[in-house]
Amino acid sequence: MTFQIVILISIFQTQSNRRYLNMRKISIFFVVMMTLIFFAGESCKQKDVKRIEDSTLPFDSTLPFDSTLIVPFFTTYPALEKYRTNLIGIYQNYQYRHIWLDEKGIVEYGFSLHSKVKDIEDDGISAEFPYQLKIDGIFTEGSKNKLNSIDTELLLTSLYLYYVDKVYTGIDHKSTTSIGWMLPRKKVSYTDMLDSFISEDESTNEDSLILFSQYFKLRDALKHYRKIEENGGWRPIELNPWVKNFKPNDTARAILEVRELLFVTGDLFQNNLSDSYDADLVDAVIRYQTRNGFKPDSLILPVHIEHMNVPVGECIKSIVVNMERCRWLSPEIFLAREYIFVNIPSYELKFIRDGKTEFQSNVVVGKIMTQTVIFAGKMSYLAFSPYWNLPKNIIEEEVMPGIEKDENYLKKHNMEWNNGQVRQLPGKYNSLGLVKFMFPNSNEIYLHDTPSKKLFKEEKRAFSHGCVRVDGARELALKILEKDENWNPEKIDEAMHADDESTYKLKQKIPVYIGYFTTWVDELGNISFYEDVYERDNRLALLLFYKD
Repeated sequence: MTFQIVILISIFQTQSNRRYLNMRKISIFFVVMMTLIFFAGESCKQKDVKRIEDSTLPFDSTLPFDSTLIVPFFTTYPALEKYRTNLIGIYQNYQYRHIWLDEKGIVEYGFSLHSKVKDIEDDGISAEFPYQLKIDGIFTEGSKNKLNSIDTELLLTSLYLYYVDKVYTGIDHKSTTSIGWMLPRKKVSYTDMLDSFISEDESTNEDSLILFSQYFKLRDALKHYRKIEENGGWRPIELNPWVKNFKPNDTARAILEVRELLFVTGDLFQNNLSDSYDADLVDAVIRYQTRNGFKPDSLILPVHIEHMNVPVGECIKSIVVNMERCRWLSPEIFLAREYIFVNIPSYELKFIRDGKTEFQSNVVVGKIMTQTVIFAGKMSYLAFSPYWNLPKNIIEEEVMPGIEKDENYLKKHNMEWNNGQVRQLPGKYNSLGLVKFMFPNSNEIYLHDTPSKKLFKEEKRAFSHGCVRVDGARELALKILEKDENWNPEKIDEAMHADDESTYKLKQKIPVYIGYFTTWVDELGNISFYEDVYERDNRLALLLFYKD
């Protein structure tokens, strides 16, 4: 534009120096010059955005459109009916003004939305928008949009609602409840998210404010494992059924196959193509065992080979399923100053304070028949030297048959009748151990100590009646109360070994989340694939892959 102005001024000066130009010609020249400057300025204001010509343009996008046109839209596009309520809510908020169109066509963030949906597979979404071909037709470069402005506008808003539902919300609350997910679902405001989406302020358009951080780590892992799949994945390891294990310095064809597989997964940094179980391979095996929930050991056991032989496609499915679980959680729950997170498949508890893991412990969770419930609560008090009030089903199924066989059953198990119920007395043999961590809930689930410490050495630790047994219960109590001036380690030990139960109400309740993630990526980017102990992945996969 500046170049055009300079030329015009130069011409004007030249013409002025020549005194044969009359005032009428000067006036005409100024009109022409100002017109050129105006259009040059308008050209400079335009961003480098592709514009799709609309067959009904031009129109005044600042004026509301006729709201009665929404009804026939859903008649024409019946597969979008489920978005009707939210779509109307959005346009009521925008006073029925166009969101995606202006007088020149589709605006910039309309292209951004289309691009995001085209790449939706990166988010593990295999579904397709019901009218994707029509949407693609709108954005085909060089083509003329054959749809009218209202259909174009409402299709794009429906596309936006589709994208939010698939990527940010996930499957509906009723479905997640039916598969036993009782953790609180995050609430998504379509209008607030749209305000953020179309905002020019990038700080207000942060996915991290909407999605749990683990989601992005899994998305990166999904990309990596899809690349492995594109390159052929890994060959299954053939193990002689008579082989019980491989130890360092053993030589076998299977060891070469283990080496090749661990090189593909990234646990082995260099592949020397040797069939000997050398030091480098030992390190790689231990890395693989550690990140996948096995006890680190130089021995390669059949159970390790079985885990390695899971096809890459199944690993991808597991990543996608756990990305879906991440969609349900609000990032806000992990912003609490203190919280406890238990992941059932990894048999692990973490106590987080100020964003850092202050304490970590192995746990025992419920058996298949008495599964630990996936839910959230708030720890409000600790009980030291606790009584164990036996649940009705345990009394009926275990205690009463025991009493029939042995009249001294209660005494032998340190139990007594109490108001028609059976309870176990405090002490080192109490099934709850020396301390329990209470977050009152209808499921009667809580964290507690246990005298059965040997179970924590098992790799698979689903043994309880539903509650969560904590290996380092004393250490957890110390960590929770370390900033409380009423307690010190000596007082805690004394309370844990008293003859009677005592309770202490926490000054600040601590959120407790019991979740279920069979795939997890740690802070260093290491991915873990845990046993689907309650066989929930396939049920969720059916909802994801075989339901619109």
